Amino acid sequence: MAVEDELARFTPEKDSVLTIGVFDGVHLGHKQLITELTKQANHEKLLSGVVTFRQHPEDVLSAGKKLPFLTDIVTRISLLRDAGADFVVPLTFSPELAGMDAKTFIALLQKHLKMRGLIIGPDFALGKGRKGNIESLTNLGKKTGFSVTVVPPLKINGEVVSSTAIRQAMAEGNMEKYRTLTGRSFSLHGKVISGAGRGEGLGFPTANLDIKKGQAIPPDGVYCGVAHINGSVFQTMTNIGRNPTFGDNERTVESFILNYQGDLYGHNLTVDFVSRLRDEKKFSSIDELKKQVADDVKRGQAILNTARG
Repeated sequence: MAVEDELARFTPEKDSVLTIGVFDGVHLGHKQLITELTKQANHEKLLSGVVTFRQHPEDVLSAGKKLPFLTDIVTRISLLRDAGADFVVPLTFSPELAGMDAKTFIALLQKHLKMRGLIIGPDFALGKGRKGNIESLTNLGKKTGFSVTVVPPLKINGEVVSSTAIRQAMAEGNMEKYRTLTGRSFSLHGKVISGAGRGEGLGFPTANLDIKKGQAIPPDGVYCGVAHINGSVFQTMTNIGRNPTFGDNERTVESFILNYQGDLYGHNLTVDFVSRLRDEKKFSSIDELKKQVADDVKRGQAILNTARG
């Protein structure tokens, strides 16, 4: 059984309290859940653990549908640990797991992760047919020796904080709302690869990011933000799109890093997105493009300086 094999690799040294979910984006609602998780674990002198999934369940449950991820599994694990979890167990959401009933899955969690408590949200359900709802899990817990705690949803400005709300903010290019719902800026990570090389000739050399397949990306346009390089932070202007002025077809993510001197080719780069400046557009001349980029830099710096202050 592949699910049991994965769980067996993470056997904790003592009993635990768990929460389960995709946790894509690791937003403030997720962090509220983990706060309750760690609070209960500390009170009971148990370990706090998170069970998450390497891919979104929709990838398996909806044939042919791939939901772009907001945070890759490595970043997600890091964020969950930073939020306070003692350990994080990433499982492969396979057809086997999708077809497993709630009782069997819970028994595996008790066996391998020594689960004595479960922290969940009000809409939580697991197992085949989502039959492992709050009522059935509570009854199962009374019979097999684990507690169930339901944490109410977090609301900000009257809206429930959810991965769906974050995806909507992303689709609109609303980086400010993304930051409000998650408590941090949206970030893209990738290796710097060679591009067309036009930026340097225009006086604005760019780092072309190789983004992982399946990563959710904001809509085409120009964004201001910051890049993290060797422990230092640099202001950036990032263009997402197909460079219509030059007739390109491939979608790229290119960052102009202000006041940075050095060769980044082959290095991994993280860029945080702070605000969307404008749509991508086609310019009638190179001079017009250069003027617009200079204006973007000026406007972006003003936003970033204000945000930093």
